[in-house]
Amino acid sequence: QVQLVQSGGGLVQPGGSLRLSCTASGFTFSSYAMRWYRQAPGKERELVAAITDAIGTTNYIDSVKGRFTISRDNAKNAVYLQMNSLKFEDTAVYYCNTRVWNTAYWGQGTQVTVSS
Repeated sequence: QVQLVQSGGGLVQPGGSLRLSCTASGFTFSSYAMRWYRQAPGKERELVAAITDAIGTTNYIDSVKGRFTISRDNAKNAVYLQMNSLKFEDTAVYYCNTRVWNTAYWGQGTQVTVSS
């Protein structure tokens, strides 16, 4: 079965950096796009970054462009989100996501808290 297991996250001061990881299993990882979403308290879940399958084309929401980088290692079945210059408003639970055979799969979620 498809599984997405996340690691990373935590508490960081404004301007700091964190790296999230998501390891996938149960499907041909290199054939599927991967995404990172986040959900802040009281807000809807939003798509933060996406990366296509083999070519690895990336897309970001405007608020994280130039600060976040999504990448993937198809040999390790892993997708990453490098987050630099973190701001208070980046505080949220972050989820990795993929869609396999029209079914959405989610990681368990990772709390990222930006606080001084």
